[in-house]
Amino acid sequence: MFFVTRAADVLLQGGVIAYPTEGVYGLGCLPDEDVAVARVLLLKQRAASKGVILIAATADQLNGWITDSARQALPDPDPSQPITWIAPPGPRATPILRGANAGIAVRLTTHPIARALCNAVESPLVSTSANISGKPVARNRFVLRRQFMRRVDFIVPGDCGPVSGPSEIRVLLTGKVLRARQQ
Repeated sequence: MFFVTRAADVLLQGGVIAYPTEGVYGLGCLPDEDVAVARVLLLKQRAASKGVILIAATADQLNGWITDSARQALPDPDPSQPITWIAPPGPRATPILRGANAGIAVRLTTHPIARALCNAVESPLVSTSANISGKPVARNRFVLRRQFMRRVDFIVPGDCGPVSGPSEIRVLLTGKVLRARQQ
């Protein structure tokens, strides 16, 4: 998949991409690139206090971003029910990623393109929905391109799915639901 290689090159150079996930298109970058993370927040017009989600293809990719015990406690992902977990942060989880939150949001992605991207850069990715804060999320490529074509460094082709809308958010240690999945 040429586009995964191209997106990985952009990410490794500190760039920002838009890409498909299980439910919506996401804006993302490498989580250790603070300038790129700040750019994602600016593009989205998102308050830095809200933090961002990290997606990973495997729990091992979250090593250092969440605690070892949290990494071991992450359940296997269910492709039909993506869940973002609020986990205790590891030493790499900087304030720009966490925002004003004590924990950090993480998800093991089952989307084949998102997984391929994480594997290509051997890292989790920042993942926040591709929309201006408070506006509808981009669920198709036409809306995505209209809003972000000249504002991101690369748009990864592909479709979202298999679910519609943002993922459910739960606290890893308690299972408490913070955001139910939106249909």
